[in-house]
Amino acid sequence: MELDELRIRINEIDDEIAKLFCERMEVCSDVAKIKKAASMPIFQQGREKDVLKRIADKMPEDLKSSSDVLYQTIMDISKCLQYRRLLAQNNTIPSQALDLNQKFTCAVPGTQGSFSQMACNKLLPNADITFCDVFEGVFDAVESGKADLGVVPIANSTAGSVSTTYELLKKYDLKICATTKLKVEHCLCAKKGTRLEDITIVYSHEQALMQCSGFIKKQGCKAHKYSNTALAAQYAAQSSEPVAAICSADSAQRNGLEIIARDIADASENYTRFIVIAKQTLCTKNADIVSVSLSLAHEKNSLYRLLTKFSVAGLNLLMIESRPIANTDFDVVFYLDFQGSINDEKVAMLINELSDELGYFKFLGNYEEI
Repeated sequence: MELDELRIRINEIDDEIAKLFCERMEVCSDVAKIKKAASMPIFQQGREKDVLKRIADKMPEDLKSSSDVLYQTIMDISKCLQYRRLLAQNNTIPSQALDLNQKFTCAVPGTQGSFSQMACNKLLPNADITFCDVFEGVFDAVESGKADLGVVPIANSTAGSVSTTYELLKKYDLKICATTKLKVEHCLCAKKGTRLEDITIVYSHEQALMQCSGFIKKQGCKAHKYSNTALAAQYAAQSSEPVAAICSADSAQRNGLEIIARDIADASENYTRFIVIAKQTLCTKNADIVSVSLSLAHEKNSLYRLLTKFSVAGLNLLMIESRPIANTDFDVVFYLDFQGSINDEKVAMLINELSDELGYFKFLGNYEEI
């Protein structure tokens, strides 16, 4: 056969597949009605395994894995359709409106002059700020009601994710309700009169140390972790040793330190993203980012199948990363950001579907970048 003839035959086969696909989805819709009437769960793992085995038994050896992928995808699409049918009247995520210009009490890590305070001033211009020594103090203040909201860093364009923040998002049942990014300009600061060549130890938050690792290595200094850049500046000001801190110019000024070197980050374009956390699901009018965390079974294609759900829903993933779970054999939690609003039925439906189907799933919030 000629190439054109083969292409014509492929088109004919595709037409048959399309017709059969539509028929299968219609039957799945009828299945959804029966399940709804009988209050049956949509996801039935045993049934899926039976289908995959039956199809695989009909396939030549070199197509068995491919058929698994094909039919798993078809069944995932089928489940999405069934969720649409069953949850059509129950696709809501409770939330409250948020006005960032209102007066709130807000917990922030560090002290005056910290980058987190700068982010808080940008996000919540009328906030009454209370400072916490460590990140967990911010989460605890919000959970206990001592503060209405909290602001913490979550990622940096140079050093990556802030591990502590992600761990605390898993530990505490709090929601993200806004985000912003700041250009971070790190300065090496010490007591007035201190010479650069006299400095052997530099204190700062571990993220700042990573962001400035090239400068620190070049100077031959030892990097010591501190809970916060602003608190590191405070420590340097009180120390009797010729130590330095990596902090903001504002922190240096507030603590009477001299700026020995400016803009010492490895990357000239160095940004940190901050989030606002709350006890409830609070959404601004233009909230268009959804964050979730989840875990997947150690099975082949599990991540691929998860991504299929987003594709079927027509939702755009903005970020996906995995983080290890402590005290496990390399188990991980996935964190995903995607475009959307929980007021959109397809978004709420996907959240309900994932919550119903996965062993661990957590909705982390719906928010906008300010």
